[in-house]
Amino acid sequence: MALRQGDKAFPFKLSPKIGQDVDLGGHIGKENVVLLFIPFAFSPTCTAEVCHFRDHWRKFASLNAKVFAISVDSPFVTDKFRAAESIPYPVLSDFNKEVSRRYGVLHEDLMGYRGVSKRAVFVIGKDGIIKYSWVTEDPRNQIKFDEVEAALSS
Repeated sequence: MALRQGDKAFPFKLSPKIGQDVDLGGHIGKENVVLLFIPFAFSPTCTAEVCHFRDHWRKFASLNAKVFAISVDSPFVTDKFRAAESIPYPVLSDFNKEVSRRYGVLHEDLMGYRGVSKRAVFVIGKDGIIKYSWVTEDPRNQIKFDEVEAALSS
């Protein structure tokens, strides 16, 4: 079961590219964090999602939000995806699927592909508590950007 509003978020480390780690322990419980779990880098819905945050970057920055996308793609792919789409925030590789599993957003089987992240978003407050969570079983469904903004504004 996915983590829900009111649950405590846990810190973790993931790589945006080979040889680098991003330690979310330095952010979770200290500032507002948005975690975007995306099924596949370069897929149409995932690209639209991360590009929405890119295109509205000033708004999210004004809400004092640190945004991180997470994909089970390899660090080579997540780095290439971030560069190709000029994404100003980290796209992290959860290649071993540990974070997706702990957050409860891992498809065991999605159209024959095993161990793919569900499309999900978590807004974590400065206190480390999840203020908003949204998870879908259908990867074609897009997150509700206005609800993410509202959670950050509250």
